[in-house]
Parts: sequence; C-alpha cells; structure tokens
Amino acid sequence: MESDQPVSPSSGVTPDTVRPVGIGALATSAGGVYGLIIVAGMIVVSSNLSDDTGAAFLSVVATLLVFFAAHVYAAAVSWMVSPGGTRRGLGEAFRHGLQDSAGLLLISAIPLAVLALGVVGLLRDTDAVWLALGTDVLLLGALGWLIAATRTDSIWARLGGALLTAAFGGILIALKALVHH
Repeated sequence: MESDQPVSPSSGVTPDTVRPVGIGALATSAGGVYGLIIVAGMIVVSSNLSDDTGAAFLSVVATLLVFFAAHVYAAAVSWMVSPGGTRRGLGEAFRHGLQDSAGLLLISAIPLAVLALGVVGLLRDTDAVWLALGTDVLLLGALGWLIAATRTDSIWARLGGALLTAAFGGILIALKALVHH
C-alpha cells in the first residue's frame, strides 16, 4: 500500500488514497479477477471432459494464454487514443496492455500450480482439481476483500466484496458438482 496509515477519516487517509502497489496492484486488477474466473471455469470444463489433470492443465494454460493475449490487445488498442484525442504509439500502448493484463497471469499461476500437483503425481487427479478450485475461490475472496479495501474502510463492504467475488468461483464449483455427479 502507498500508506502505512489505516484507512479512516480521522487519519486523513481516505480509501481513494490507498492503493496496492507492485504485485498487489497486479493481483487486485480486473485482470487478476478475470484470470481466476477463467482458470476455475476451464478447470471445471476440462476436468469434466477428462479425468487426466495433465490434459486439464494444458487446456487451462492454453485458454488462459489466449485470454491474456486478447486482454493485452484490447487494453493496448483502447489505450492508443486517449479521451482527449492524444494519440499514443504502438510500443507504449503494448507496454500499457502488458502492464494492465499481467495480473491475469500472475494470480492465476497459484491455482495452476496446485493443479500441477496432480500432473506430477503428488496429489490424486481428483484431489488436485478440487484443491485448485478451492484455492481459486479463496483467492477470489481475498481479491474481493483487497479491492473493496481500496474503496472503503467498512468491514461489511469489504466482507461483501470478498463474498461476491468468491461467489463467481463458487458458482463454477457448484456447476462442476452438478455436472460431475
């Protein structure tokens, strides 16, 4: 965070002045949330098609990379012309697109690493899938909390942000349970 002070009116620091920096900023970006939802959805789909975590892992990674490339492209193209009409160069726009989209890959690496435990045989395939999905939901909840914390000091709003964001992954897990059983 840019400030070590708690977010409160009496501290003079408002939620608008507290923003994650570095890896925290990447992880709490829209791309971070999208990446986790893509990973959860693809784990559900691919693991329902095949019981092999290796096949599921490759399918999730391939899909995630396509979404990452599309996200970089969309961010770059939309950023090339600013609202004031100032044109920006392709290289600058591409760097912006990469920076804007990096959270999609960064935070998604965690549930993918858990899924990889099934690929290398440290976990049974089924256990790796469910643990990766659970990790995904926990990360979504954490991101929801952190994103809300940049906007408000209300614990209820932060909890609501965590629960709502985690619910996206929870819905996908419920679909997996319904389809698989």
